[in-house]
Amino acid sequence: MSDFPWLIALVLVPLVGAVAVSFLPSGSGEPLPKKVGLGVALLTLLLGLGVLAGYTLGDDSSSAGGGAQFDVSYDWISLFGAHLALGVDGLSLVMVVLTVVLVPLVMLASWHESDEGSTKSFFGWVLALEAMSLAVFTATDVFLFYVVFEATLIPAYFLVAGFGREGRSRAATKFLLYQLGGGLVMLASVIGLYVVSSDAGNPSYLISDLAAMHIDETAQRWLFVGFFIAFAAKAPLFPLHTWLADTTEKATPSTSVLLVCVLDKIGTYGMLRFCLGLLPEASEWATPVVVVLALISIVYGAFVAIGQDDVLRLIGLTSLSHFGLIVLGIFVFSGAGSSGAVLYMVNHGISTAALFLIAGFVIRRTGTASISAMGGLEKTVPVLAGVFLVAGMAAAGLPGLSPFVSEVLVLIAAFNHAWWAGAIAVTSIVLAAIYILWTYQRTFTGPARPEFAAVVDIDRRELGAVVPLLVALVVFGFFPMPVLDVINPAVDDILTQVGVTEEPPTVEAEASDATEGADQ
Repeated sequence: MSDFPWLIALVLVPLVGAVAVSFLPSGSGEPLPKKVGLGVALLTLLLGLGVLAGYTLGDDSSSAGGGAQFDVSYDWISLFGAHLALGVDGLSLVMVVLTVVLVPLVMLASWHESDEGSTKSFFGWVLALEAMSLAVFTATDVFLFYVVFEATLIPAYFLVAGFGREGRSRAATKFLLYQLGGGLVMLASVIGLYVVSSDAGNPSYLISDLAAMHIDETAQRWLFVGFFIAFAAKAPLFPLHTWLADTTEKATPSTSVLLVCVLDKIGTYGMLRFCLGLLPEASEWATPVVVVLALISIVYGAFVAIGQDDVLRLIGLTSLSHFGLIVLGIFVFSGAGSSGAVLYMVNHGISTAALFLIAGFVIRRTGTASISAMGGLEKTVPVLAGVFLVAGMAAAGLPGLSPFVSEVLVLIAAFNHAWWAGAIAVTSIVLAAIYILWTYQRTFTGPARPEFAAVVDIDRRELGAVVPLLVALVVFGFFPMPVLDVINPAVDDILTQVGVTEEPPTVEAEASDATEGADQ
């Protein structure tokens, strides 16, 4: 199994699939591009599951790339020390699996979303975005990471600008300007890393080589600023978040899933991989400012979401609050916080994807995204109302659903870091309950509206797209350790880079067995 180039195939299959789809017959609602696109996405899913099955737990000897599994490396630009290098550790593996699972579900849910435009363009750009995202999560060379980091903007822009609601072109331009601006700032830091490695006598962009180098404190701080600004715009984090609500409001719900649940995770992934992994002293130096920005994002995002009337805009703003919690967990430098943050990246991807897709089903039936224009829908679409409520309560952190576990880990770490940080962060639970329950009340409860009397309930195709997400929310709500077992070794190595030796959260089975033996 290890001789097969799994990661190369993982990136090339959707990329080649995107090109192949572009040569298929064009037209609105054309079924062939849909079938081929879904088939390629399912093949990519099988490759991702193959990587997961062949991954050896606890074998990450370096979070910065030295312990990457399935690793491949080829000289690319020798003058710069750039390599075509791919590999996975626990951090990148969970992002890879999240991506390959969400893409076919998004395609299934959006079977008719592209009918207003070119079907092959929609499914082709989705596959291209999947390929670039997988390349980002598996890149173990900084220069390669930067190239594919920027390349993700091409399919993302065309998905937003080409499909969705009126005003989408302006939203796509705003999205692109924010992301390109962040990318240009990061380019300065990428060049700076080359200068640092050249001065050390070993020009290299391999993350493992850079992690082994000593970078002086002043240089680390400048490099950190460039990387962090780019990742904060991508995540997004206050105050670089203003593109988020406009984009999720104007884009199709399935495009919003790909942007918020996959593409935006590159921001928090990069903070762990590069800010903490390569620039630990600078990360500690910036912690007070980053924690404040994260807390502002948590509270501001939740409060603004409460006042929204557009359901897609509301869901987008809730993600600003959730990303604030993720960033907070990363920068409190503890095992519980970092593991909780990575787990939250996974759980947020699942719950928010379900919310966006179900909201899209509602909009398609009612013809409106305005919450005030809806009401009483649970009487005509009870199953659709039920699945929305489950996904909504997961986003609100209901115990028994997977986001609750990650929220608790982050909040415990926040209180341990500073009581005031935990006290502010914990308000997110109350605010989330308000914006989710109030949205459900205004959308689904109350007297039935006659204009929605003929609305049909969720169909089997749509259920097939959201049920796997709902099942994952329940399963990982009660049994999060399978995910944490993958995450913890990588988190432990990243924290070691920052000088933290705290154990990540685990179930102490050995201790329990010993206690039972003593009682007997």
